[in-house]
Amino acid sequence: MDELWTCHLGTVEYREALALQHRLRAARQEDAIPDVLLLLEHPRVYTRGRRSDPRELAMGEAWYRRQGIDVVDVDRGGRVTYHGPGQLVGYPIMRVSDVVAHLRTLEGAIVAALAEEGIAGRGRTEDGADFTGVWVGESKIASLGVHVQKGVTTHGFAVNVANDLAPFEWVVPCGLEGVRMTSITRERGEQADLRCFRRRMAHRVAQAHRRRQRLVSLERLLSRSDAERLLHTP
Repeated sequence: MDELWTCHLGTVEYREALALQHRLRAARQEDAIPDVLLLLEHPRVYTRGRRSDPRELAMGEAWYRRQGIDVVDVDRGGRVTYHGPGQLVGYPIMRVSDVVAHLRTLEGAIVAALAEEGIAGRGRTEDGADFTGVWVGESKIASLGVHVQKGVTTHGFAVNVANDLAPFEWVVPCGLEGVRMTSITRERGEQADLRCFRRRMAHRVAQAHRRRQRLVSLERLLSRSDAERLLHTP
């Protein structure tokens, strides 16, 4: 069984995490490293995907920045979403042949992890691409958006665990007017443990992709990446 190297990063500024993804993507494209899952949190930031519309940030970028929330345009699919402390973000850097199947697999992994928390999540594939993600009833608890370059993914998923949900109300999240966001904390009526859920998600993502999980440090990941790439550079 192939390995999925899993790396817990703590809190990482969004642009720094994006640069790391690009570095690891290049290494994965060259087979210098196996498939990787980065798990982390971000400081407060809105990210806008390729299908975003300026109207989704109705207050204007300057207003959001005054609230202490960064705004970053990215190359993933989807529309605007919010990241902040208490939300679990996962970036699988993986070889894939079918991006839609990859998204459905990630949704399934999130649904399975939520079930362990006593929460019944579901995908809404029948409602179209705009409803990609995981829902609890009519409320959205997890967002997904990926980018594939030369067969390797970047970006991934974000699950609301114990984060502030108010910033979602200041935008049109995922381009869906009137959508209500929820979290594990809200659904359970008690403070959720992000570290515990992070372990559940790591296990479920590896299981869903039929990989054997291996925990690695960032230092090990980068040293392996750089060493193998140098070895194979003409």
